[in-house]
Amino acid sequence: MAHIDYYFATVSPNTYLAGTRLEEVAARHGATVTYRPLDIMALFARTGGIPPKDRHPSRQEYRLQELRRNAVKAALPINLKPAFWPTNPAPSSYAIIAAQNAGGGNLGALVHAITRACWAEEKNIAEDAVIRDCLSAAGFDPKLADAGLLVGAETYARNLEDAVSAGAFGAPFYIVTETDERFWGQDRIADLDSYLAGTL
Repeated sequence: MAHIDYYFATVSPNTYLAGTRLEEVAARHGATVTYRPLDIMALFARTGGIPPKDRHPSRQEYRLQELRRNAVKAALPINLKPAFWPTNPAPSSYAIIAAQNAGGGNLGALVHAITRACWAEEKNIAEDAVIRDCLSAAGFDPKLADAGLLVGAETYARNLEDAVSAGAFGAPFYIVTETDERFWGQDRIADLDSYLAGTL
């Protein structure tokens, strides 16, 4: 059985555009997934990336065009300039870590609910009320928004270190741990699917 380490950021538009396709692929191949939210700006700084606001205007313009096109392909609504972005990704990330530790809900649905709140619903995912609503919608106890904050902070920091060590440099980033096969971007999920099927 394959295992996938899934590195992502709750403020990443491409994490949002991944939807729940990773979960569909994992289910199809009987793969397990570990969700590893991290600080994407810190990952950029550690691996040679540049935050969107610091990129050349041509790159910024192209990024927005790509996001629009990819949203259409994914059949997902998107606001290219959301009201609450950038925002603090730590609280929503801690909640995902707490939910993964607690179990009992749908982690893929939780990640999608949080990223959708940012990129399509004009909500501030740093706010406890928004996080609680997302937890509830995904079948988790909303009190997890306030649980395990120390463990959450430690895991969040460790995820960054693990990502750098594993060769991840963006989000979303998928690594098949048994073979160290790496896939960067929501537009590589089909490749991940083919790889797990043994055809790539």
